[in-house]
Amino acid sequence: MINQVKDLKARDIYLKKLIAFQDKEPVKVVTGIRRCGKSSLLKLMQKHLIETGIPQEQILSINFESMEYREMDYMSFYRYVKERVVPEKRMYFFFDELQRMDQWEDAVNSFRVDFDCDIYITGSNAYLLSSEYSTYLSGRYVEIRMYPLSFREFISFHGYELKNCTLPDGRIRKRAYNASGEIVEIEDLFDAYMRFGGMPGIADIGLDQDAALTLLDGVYSTVVIRDILERERRRGQRQITDAELLKKIIMFLADNIGNNTSLNSVSNTLVSENMLQNRATQGKPATQTIAAYVGALKESYLFYDVKRFDIKGKDYLRTLGKYYIVDIGLRNYLLGFRNRDSGHALENIVYFELLRRGYDVAIGKIDNSEVDFIATNANEKKYIQITESMLSEDVRMRELAPLQKIRDNYEKCILSLRPGFDDSYDGIRSLDLIDWLLEER
Repeated sequence: MINQVKDLKARDIYLKKLIAFQDKEPVKVVTGIRRCGKSSLLKLMQKHLIETGIPQEQILSINFESMEYREMDYMSFYRYVKERVVPEKRMYFFFDELQRMDQWEDAVNSFRVDFDCDIYITGSNAYLLSSEYSTYLSGRYVEIRMYPLSFREFISFHGYELKNCTLPDGRIRKRAYNASGEIVEIEDLFDAYMRFGGMPGIADIGLDQDAALTLLDGVYSTVVIRDILERERRRGQRQITDAELLKKIIMFLADNIGNNTSLNSVSNTLVSENMLQNRATQGKPATQTIAAYVGALKESYLFYDVKRFDIKGKDYLRTLGKYYIVDIGLRNYLLGFRNRDSGHALENIVYFELLRRGYDVAIGKIDNSEVDFIATNANEKKYIQITESMLSEDVRMRELAPLQKIRDNYEKCILSLRPGFDDSYDGIRSLDLIDWLLEER
């Protein structure tokens, strides 16, 4: 067991969350897009158990992606686990990609009742915790959302080490070193992160464009075909039946990350640009049809939607939210590697970093202006603008204006790749975006 995990790289953000809930009643459910590291996280947790004295015989791990368990139903699943329970010992159950089995929740609930056990589950689709399941396990599970690598994790996974260095002016900056001890420009690593994204598997194949595209194609195809189209067939649903329409919606959302988007605008654009001209059924797809397809993409964790919040009215708005793609490398795979639209790509990266740090995120509206993100948690609120450069006077005025309208005393900052010499404008902080991404938490 230890030999299986010795080469796995740490995902401390998530492992610490699992350890915090170890031996507590809730079922631990790790969710996230395919191949973002959920299976590896379960192995890291098993390694932690063994290192803290739990015998291997008290750990049972099943990966339902394996053909060995493909024909297993919930009753045979229950019998299989029961036969392996060590009498009068606490068991630790790890079930990977459990959503493949119908009525899995019946078996899991029985494990909780019948055995002294601690249960860990992963799933690559939010259907795993749909309303009927979450009601069934109400109050008895905790969800841990997992995302592709942060920039800091990306640096570590690719074999670089960060060290603090003192600049001539006394400021502390981080520098990256390769395995030979040579300095590598952090800006070059960030360019690679913007290009290839944060799927952990890319670290195994290296930063080669053709190899990365092959890996990302595998992720995309698995999400679209297995997690959406096949799942719909297994459920007996007829909502997501048009593979071409699904792919066109994916392309539209990927091309419009960070833009105000409504379901009606998706439909209108697909029709006006003749992107649906080869469909057997001509005409405009109904808004409810678009809603079903977008909902499936959100369930598979490929896209996340962000609502708008009226800062003065203190209420969420029902119209014109935004969508962000879970990994910027996947967007480059879909649309091609390009330099345009880098501002929205930076927004995409900041959005998911805020989620990793435990914030709820909304788009801010104040009068006719917009604040890129309002980030809140139990202890704080932040208003955040993102731009490539603060060197231009026009850009500074544009980015500062919405924040200057906000009259409360919560933190306000602008993240940019070129923040300039001023670190504050009337109390609004100007921060280096890369330094912010590398902050230790």
